[in-house]
Amino acid sequence: MTDSKRDKSEGNGAFPGFDPKSVEPYIVKDPEAMAVNFARALENLGKAASAWLAPRERGEKIDTVADPITDIVKTLSKVSEYWLSDPRRTLEAQTYLLSGYFSLWTKTMQRLSGDSFAAPEAEPIKDKRFADEDWQKNPFFDFLRQTYLLTAGWAEKLVTDAEGLDEHTRHKATFYTKQIAAALSPANFVATNPQLYRETVASNAENLVRGMKMFAEDMSAGHGELRLRQTDMTKFAVGRDMALTPGKVIAQSDVCQIIQYEAATDKVLKRPLLICPPWINKFYILDLNPQKSFIKWCVEQGHTVFVISWVNPDKRHAAKDWTSYAREGIDFALETIEKATGEKEVNAVGYCVGGTLLAATLALHAKEKNKRIRTVTFLTTQVDFTFAGDLKVFVDEEQIEALEEQMKAVGYLEGSKMATAFNMLRASELIWPYFVNSYLKGQEPLPFDLLFWNADSTRMAAANHSFYLRNCYLDNALSQGKMVLDGKKLSLKDVKIPVYNLATREDHIAPAKSVFVGSQFFGGPVEFVVTGSGHIAGVVNPPDKHKYQFWTGGSVKGDYDRWLVEAKETRGSWWPHWHDWIKSHDSRMVPARKPGGAALNAIEEAPGSFVMERA
Repeated sequence: MTDSKRDKSEGNGAFPGFDPKSVEPYIVKDPEAMAVNFARALENLGKAASAWLAPRERGEKIDTVADPITDIVKTLSKVSEYWLSDPRRTLEAQTYLLSGYFSLWTKTMQRLSGDSFAAPEAEPIKDKRFADEDWQKNPFFDFLRQTYLLTAGWAEKLVTDAEGLDEHTRHKATFYTKQIAAALSPANFVATNPQLYRETVASNAENLVRGMKMFAEDMSAGHGELRLRQTDMTKFAVGRDMALTPGKVIAQSDVCQIIQYEAATDKVLKRPLLICPPWINKFYILDLNPQKSFIKWCVEQGHTVFVISWVNPDKRHAAKDWTSYAREGIDFALETIEKATGEKEVNAVGYCVGGTLLAATLALHAKEKNKRIRTVTFLTTQVDFTFAGDLKVFVDEEQIEALEEQMKAVGYLEGSKMATAFNMLRASELIWPYFVNSYLKGQEPLPFDLLFWNADSTRMAAANHSFYLRNCYLDNALSQGKMVLDGKKLSLKDVKIPVYNLATREDHIAPAKSVFVGSQFFGGPVEFVVTGSGHIAGVVNPPDKHKYQFWTGGSVKGDYDRWLVEAKETRGSWWPHWHDWIKSHDSRMVPARKPGGAALNAIEEAPGSFVMERA
């Protein structure tokens, strides 16, 4: 090879530019020290195994059925059946994969032999998992990476091209295939990740000793289930570092506490503001810290803010269903507001599943001629579940029955189950990077308030969660006019009050298209708004941060994508736009109110004791 060809080869990242000295970081320098540390790491792994086994031996945790594994095998077997039932299709699938392997092997050999004309990759790597330069420079890791990507793409193609699958099965197969591919990435293993390999050699496996120690600690903290370490949980405390807006708990029922926040202005809007958060997570996502707090901002704009803080249920709440949460939660809050302020009319906000419950309660109120709520704001809320996204993977009759059997034993669903499901929606961002950094690199995660909140999971009362899964995800009963609350069949067309319906463009939990379609079922005027970012960041977006954007447009009809193209884009936070919408319906002001007023005494300081209960 001429010098010019060699220079050209080295410039495009081909293997003739590979420096043999670059393998030195991969050579073990002190075998004895590494062996000792491997033994220490295995000892810590043994402690993790003991932490997993102990609650099962004591009968505190019972693994009734391997539901996820059973469903994965059953689902993917239907894909395999299509390809294996016809020899021609089997040959086609095998040929596609093997020809890909052969092409990759040929290209690798050409590059190793110094062929400067061997085709380089079409574009730079964008996958964060393969950011380390040795994923391309080192022949072994480059081949490993490309083989993995080829195989993962082939597996996804098998699902896409399989005929005869019903929509739900194909959705599950696609989801499970991506989950398996994400789990088997070579980036997740010491021997196949160049950065992990180098760090293990450089520290003589000290990283694995630290990592397995944290693994054992997290298994113990999860009482036999891995509580994945995503942030430093010791750096935050509710009521000390977050949920700091001043207020009082002024009432309490079996399912919730009602918090009223202290006024920050001399005059306040006549209509109080009631916030109904999801019970799947804790309310303080809306009061994370003074800089990000939607609650604090609302108080500063002149709202008298009341928040429902849901109980973290245990076996005593097993029979609490949606009727209970509507009556003992939302209706209880409305009665509390009237006692504290004398006002019968309020503006209400519902977030995620809290919004779905609020929508159902409004339909129930319409049947009962209850006009307490005069405007309603829904934040990333689904009322129609046709396009509910990947969470539908976990919902079919068999899976719900198995889940109900598990909940029947203790009266609730463990908070970790829902947390895992949400994390799986973005496994490549919310599971595997933390697994690698914590347990394989042995690095303590950085403190991050949002991830602290995300890890502060809640349990779900058995009757409540069963009702939610069956009526919303399985039967889509609310939008179809088939849901029954407190003996009354509900129709969203009866909800004729003004609706502000907020979706976030990158939402994996309540997809914007799903929220858009749901907007069309209400009987009154709907202001549909889409924000940038996702389920949390798109909602919790203070105006002074000048982040993201939001879109507003005309009536909610037709196709979501067309609506978005034709909508008006505005830079920054949606909060001021929402506040102007609230005032457009009633801007009357009254003197500022004190928590509880003259009728109710404070039970305790905000954020209250219910939110402190850990799952």
